[in-house]
Amino acid sequence: MEKREPRREFKKNAPEAASEFREKIIKIRRVAKVVKGGRRFSFSALVAIGDGKGRVGVGLGKANEVPDAMHKSIQAAKKALITIPMKGTTIPHEIVGEFGAGKVFLKPASDGTGIIAGGAVRAIIELSGIKNILSKSLGSSNSVNVVKATIQALKNLREPAQYLKLRQGEEDGKE
Repeated sequence: MEKREPRREFKKNAPEAASEFREKIIKIRRVAKVVKGGRRFSFSALVAIGDGKGRVGVGLGKANEVPDAMHKSIQAAKKALITIPMKGTTIPHEIVGEFGAGKVFLKPASDGTGIIAGGAVRAIIELSGIKNILSKSLGSSNSVNVVKATIQALKNLREPAQYLKLRQGEEDGKE
């Protein structure tokens, strides 16, 4: 058997300057709209981008062609970037993110554990730069809901100093 060449990465029509972000396609779906003459097909693309230093974003784009849907989703992801507080190579505390019926549980892990996550969660965690984490996807297996639940969980992470400020603020308010 002949060896195949590796798959080529998708390249846009207009070459852009080297981006600081890495992109990962999570899901490309063909969706149908039923009209008078039959079905009209279009595509939705779910893409995550990240810099590997604690910034990550996710975007969903829809268009009649796959490249257009991907371009739209990348633009949406750049607009929706979030910064993740990190404690070394992991997250500061465990957290559960929920979106729709999708639930994602994230738990910090010791050095050397690696990324214990599946599919959509793994893509986001890898792009964010987190090296050691445990995760479990609960509820819905719909990739859009799982991704949004993961982002919601990462958004709600706080540094211990932030919790300390909140507690001190509450104590001052009681007196």
